Amino acid sequence: MSRTTFPALPSPSLAGIYLREARYEWLRLLRTPAFSLPTLLFPVMFYLMFGVLLNRGNAQASTYLMASYTVFGVMGPGLFGFGVSLAMDRERGLLTLKRALPVPTMAPLLAKLVMAMGFALCIGVLLLLVGSTLGGAVLTASQLARLLLVAVLGTLPFCALGLLIGSLVKGSAAPAVVNLVYLPMALLSGLWLPLTMLPALIGKLAPLWPAWHLGQLALKVVGMDAGGSAWLHIGVLAVFTVACLLLAQRRLQRA
Repeated sequence: MSRTTFPALPSPSLAGIYLREARYEWLRLLRTPAFSLPTLLFPVMFYLMFGVLLNRGNAQASTYLMASYTVFGVMGPGLFGFGVSLAMDRERGLLTLKRALPVPTMAPLLAKLVMAMGFALCIGVLLLLVGSTLGGAVLTASQLARLLLVAVLGTLPFCALGLLIGSLVKGSAAPAVVNLVYLPMALLSGLWLPLTMLPALIGKLAPLWPAWHLGQLALKVVGMDAGGSAWLHIGVLAVFTVACLLLAQRRLQRA
């Protein structure tokens, strides 16, 4: 009796695995209204309220708030995309399942990173369109490009912070913990209102927060930062990112 032979299935390429993971993560969260709608719309709504409607045609204030609300917006995909998503994956056992699958260990995390950067780019584009058309903000092509670059790369520290939060808390507690970090940090960093409008102590403590340093990079693009070297802000954000990653790695290895 002759045996029936079947052709061997082609082995997927490493690049193909990473691309599929990134695509599925993007589609998963894009199709989750509780994540995608607030992430994309809240920064634009806040900017329309404070940067367009309440500033009474002040183009300078509109430009300032466009830059600061861009930073506020890009914090969300990193914190919620990693913090809440990872915590829920851990609680449901999905993270353990993915470790058992024949995929690279870093593939799920890089997929979340690509997702966060994609959302950050969308938020940056939306805010720039609204600021240019309705807010009266006038930026050169170079400034637009640099502000989008700050938006996309600026999500990295908050992805790292979200990863740390997601490695520490349960899925049910993650949204509350992330909001307790996200919203106060945005306020204390001068992203909602200029620090000159807040108590002096808040302004003195602002350099403690990574959001302030990213905000200064965005404001430097439009020429409205508080001064100081861009490399200093980049260095602080880099150290913060590495520290969060190392702490999260230790925690995940024990989990």
